[in-house]
Amino acid sequence: MSAVPPDVYQAEDIDIEITGIALSSWVLISNLLGNMYDHFKMRLLPCFLATLWVGGSQHGFVDAVSNYSSVPGALADWTTARGKADAFLAQLNLTEKVGIVTGASTLIGRGTCIGNIAPIMRLNFSGICYSDGPAAVNRHDLVSVFPSGITLAATWDMDLIYEKAAALGQEFRDKGTHVGLGPVAGPLGRHPLGGRNWEGFSPDPYLTGQAMMASIQGQQSVGLQTSSKHFIGNEQETHRSNHFLEDGTRIKGISANIDDRTLHELYLWPFADAVRSGTTSVMCSYNRVNETYSCENSELLTKILKEELGFEGYVVSDWFAGHSGVPSANAGLDLLMPGFMSQETIATGDSYFGRNLTQAVQNGSVAEARLDDMVRRVMTPYFLLGQDQDYPTVDPSSLTVLGQTYGVNVGPQIPARDVRRNHSALIRAVAAAGTVLLKNTNNTLPLAKPLNIGVFGNDAPDPTDGLTYLDPAPFPYGFDIGTLDIGGGSGSGRHSSLVSPLDAVKARASTYGARVQYLTSNQVIAEGKFASIYPTPDVCLVFLKTFASEGTDRTAFEPDWNSTAVVTNVARECSNTVVVTHSAGVNTLPWANNPNVTAILAAHYPGEQSGNSIVDVLFGDVNPSGKLPYTIPLNESDYYFPIVNLTNATDPNAWQSNFTEGLFIDYRHFDAKNLTPLYEFGYGLSYTTFELGSSLSVDIISKAVSESPDSSLKTVPGGNPDLYTTLAMVSTSISNTGSKLGATVVQLYLSFPQDSVPNGTPLKVLRGFQKISLAPEETKSLNFNLTRRDLSYWDVVKQDWVIPAGDINVLVGFSSRDLSVNGSVKLY
Repeated sequence: MSAVPPDVYQAEDIDIEITGIALSSWVLISNLLGNMYDHFKMRLLPCFLATLWVGGSQHGFVDAVSNYSSVPGALADWTTARGKADAFLAQLNLTEKVGIVTGASTLIGRGTCIGNIAPIMRLNFSGICYSDGPAAVNRHDLVSVFPSGITLAATWDMDLIYEKAAALGQEFRDKGTHVGLGPVAGPLGRHPLGGRNWEGFSPDPYLTGQAMMASIQGQQSVGLQTSSKHFIGNEQETHRSNHFLEDGTRIKGISANIDDRTLHELYLWPFADAVRSGTTSVMCSYNRVNETYSCENSELLTKILKEELGFEGYVVSDWFAGHSGVPSANAGLDLLMPGFMSQETIATGDSYFGRNLTQAVQNGSVAEARLDDMVRRVMTPYFLLGQDQDYPTVDPSSLTVLGQTYGVNVGPQIPARDVRRNHSALIRAVAAAGTVLLKNTNNTLPLAKPLNIGVFGNDAPDPTDGLTYLDPAPFPYGFDIGTLDIGGGSGSGRHSSLVSPLDAVKARASTYGARVQYLTSNQVIAEGKFASIYPTPDVCLVFLKTFASEGTDRTAFEPDWNSTAVVTNVARECSNTVVVTHSAGVNTLPWANNPNVTAILAAHYPGEQSGNSIVDVLFGDVNPSGKLPYTIPLNESDYYFPIVNLTNATDPNAWQSNFTEGLFIDYRHFDAKNLTPLYEFGYGLSYTTFELGSSLSVDIISKAVSESPDSSLKTVPGGNPDLYTTLAMVSTSISNTGSKLGATVVQLYLSFPQDSVPNGTPLKVLRGFQKISLAPEETKSLNFNLTRRDLSYWDVVKQDWVIPAGDINVLVGFSSRDLSVNGSVKLY
């Protein structure tokens, strides 16, 4: 074995080839995501330098993925892969086994990954590489930056989500990554200001569950492993993990205190869909759940995830989310990442696993059978997806990218491997499909080739500092001048190209000889200085942004950078003002009812084709079909979920977040409190009109034998297979009554009989949707399948899903507040 620096974990008797820089340096950098550059420069860059060392549309997709993990072929494939993993396991000695489940600070080839399982050269095992994140191959050059999760959710289009996931998965694979760290089911979105909500999909568990299935199947279709995260209750970034006071007192990370029913019906629901669709790993989160850290919580990891949901893959810790060795291993943690105890122990190489786990097995604290189970779980997906055969090597260029980004000389630049393919067209299409038209007075949009266009706002132009940033800084608003197409932190990406709204508008205007005037300083606009704008534009496009990032939570509902003054002042000068928001999610829009604000579009985080995608919608090349995956309130006080922030707390156990609202988040909360939103969950306009058929039929497919699923059945991935038995089918029709081709989302909600369900049951819950495209005057039939799980609630006494007695109302329409067709079904 080559000499290694003292910060590298060494597994005795493992033939590990080390040919580059210790990963500890880069692990350190990875945890900067979501932190200010100045913080890095003052506190962490010296540590970096000290440890740097060089050595020698719907087509049956949803139904298909819903049944993936229960079909014989899928289970047979997993069984075959497990057999290969067992054969590999039989060749390992104790220390090698421990090496498989302990993240290694070694490099594969000359590249670097944010997480690694070390190679074992004698077995021709080249190791496993882990990379962030859900929107791009983070920390790599010449990659695409895709739309964020919340943008995908706003499409309500599972085929598009699948296509995006497959394309992103191909880029991961082409870079040599084995595991792409995503998709995101947690945070679900309990807090509308949650810093990472944009990485996930929606505060509705059904919508998020469907998006998780599409994402997992798309990503794994190209041979890339998924890591469904963050399990579970990681609903705020503020103090998500522990920290130390100056006197050495350890303040524990926030505890998400969640009751059993809320856990099952809200936060666990999309993870069950992830397991059912075959996710290869689940990442446990930083926070505590009911007083116990997620990554050492046996109730969550073993009893619920592995036993109740039948999860056969492995549990990997979020980076530095491990807090123990023996308790974590015995609780169900299978892989500790990045291998160190904490950032403070990078220099020493100390690990909760590593030698400590070896000793624990030797002294009987951890059974070797449990260690074998850990290794088997980690290795089975590797063989399942054929990653042992002809897999691409890791692109070494990320070394250059990191050094360039943080001003560290790491030697000659290494050319990047370009993996972007032709994905820009897909990115553009997905971003346009995820744009939600909220207001369109007198058919302001689509624009009819206006000859004098005004563009306003600091979100319109290119970023001032170019495209080399990983994370906009400083907090809380990111960079000033420049369009915001993605959030910050590990879910971000490095741009190799970015089309700004201003450039795209100019390009479109040039095709028919229009004039474009613009002001991009929000300060100038907020001060009402419009002298340079003359004559008054025919239409004024205002671009606003709301920055969000891992590591912090948002502090305000309104868009950033004096947004209200910007819109108000532009609208005072311009009677045809169109506002576009690029946002992490929920905003208040206090100017929405201003009569001079004639149109509003929520474009979310659209990715690198930001300008082209919004111009496609503004000029009518794309008919907007996005629907809100969350609720926009009239007033911020309508949302009452505060971010817990106890900055000065000295009690080690002070940080507690009690989920006392239970199931009532987002539209469920607005329903329960009888609050009128500004724009409701599921809402979105089109350039055409649609009409549902006047009748709705509900056919019982399989009469429920009992109120609960058949307990005699063997658990499969996703839980009891009887939960996924179709019990009823709902049918109706939809017509395009307008003059343009367009798509809409027909949504199905269930309302349980309140006299036969426990207190705390929402008035209605989403249990089906279909996105459908129609030509003018075209009519299509729609069918929705309702499973036992869809029709049940979680009974905390019986510890099972139960169908309520009586009539369950079926409500169908175009949003959570526009449900014009209804029926009922009685099964028990």
